[in-house]
Amino acid sequence: MRIPVRIWFLGVMILSAAVIALPAGCESAQQAEIEVVVVPPPPPEPQLTSAGDVHLTLFGEFPDRQRVPFHARAASPMKQHTFETEGADFDVDISPDGKYLVFASTRHSAQPDLYLKTVDGRAVTQLTDDPAGDVQPCFSPDGQYVAFASHRSGNWDLWIVGLQGGRATQITHSPQHEVHPSFSPDGRQLAYCLFNQRTETWELWVLSLAHPESKKMIGLGLFPRWSPKSDSIVYQKARERGGRWFSIWRVDLRNGEPGFPVELAASSEMALIQPSWSPDGAWITYGTAQLGTGDSVSEASGGETMTRGDIWVIRADGSSAMQLTDSGVNFGSVWGPDGRIYFTSRQNGCENIWSVRPLERSTDELTAAAPAQGPSTASGVVAQQPAPKIGS
Repeated sequence: MRIPVRIWFLGVMILSAAVIALPAGCESAQQAEIEVVVVPPPPPEPQLTSAGDVHLTLFGEFPDRQRVPFHARAASPMKQHTFETEGADFDVDISPDGKYLVFASTRHSAQPDLYLKTVDGRAVTQLTDDPAGDVQPCFSPDGQYVAFASHRSGNWDLWIVGLQGGRATQITHSPQHEVHPSFSPDGRQLAYCLFNQRTETWELWVLSLAHPESKKMIGLGLFPRWSPKSDSIVYQKARERGGRWFSIWRVDLRNGEPGFPVELAASSEMALIQPSWSPDGAWITYGTAQLGTGDSVSEASGGETMTRGDIWVIRADGSSAMQLTDSGVNFGSVWGPDGRIYFTSRQNGCENIWSVRPLERSTDELTAAAPAQGPSTASGVVAQQPAPKIGS
């Protein structure tokens, strides 16, 4: 039986209504008891993209499982950027100049905070230390600010903090849950998703930073990401039939008004999640989430199906789908100016930030080699050819 796909967001996990689960780090930390605070009434919140347990994060249907460690292999060499062993590093974003990573982490507390570090350095700067959870950071186009989602006001709202110091500023104040901010190319607007409690659906909204009360709904979906080069927004949305897998969509804004949404990639066999743009706006990276069986299923899981996550890229028109990783649990990918794709990977039971550079092949050769079937088709067939040359 195919399991409906749902991504839930924070601290306390929800099974159809409302139970929240905190993100975890290594296997050794899972046995520790963590005190959780449930905010009544507990709304259906999306789980942290990090995933203390990837089963809960991607599919929302597997409580009380122990983590199964994976040893991932990439289509090209992977590079590790964070090395935490007592917590999880996730929700990574790259500064426009390619020098810094901003990410959420539970390395110092059960609730995630935001951290900043150079791409190849070891020292980390803690940007937030509120007792509530701070997640989903996003750099402004000028690299001077970071927008993020926080529960510090009692429900999920959008906040902005300057990298030169000072207190964070609250941007949204509604009683609805608002998460996953993304800046427009000029830095004047934010795209985000809002949970409509009346209809129990996730909606896509855009607001003006100069006048946050001036906002507009542009569609339904989750995890929007604004193109750095145009008024195009990619996001994920679940179908309302069949397996209800998430697929990747794009909506183009014309004079602030949304056009017809375009489905770029879909599969009847796996969820396609968390899309993000390349710096030139020509490509999109996203994650896949699959259910499967095999010898690696532990006894603790009862021999049931397990999840797997891989990183993919496609052209902005949905063509030339290429797989960059071929095993393990990898998710939350974003493209850096250096041509590398950064993401969270679970290696040896720990979640840290890694990156991979697509193999160097010309786009003409890539197009000629692209198969007719891939994750962008209904068949869900996985393409195993090398990835394109993108970036420097």
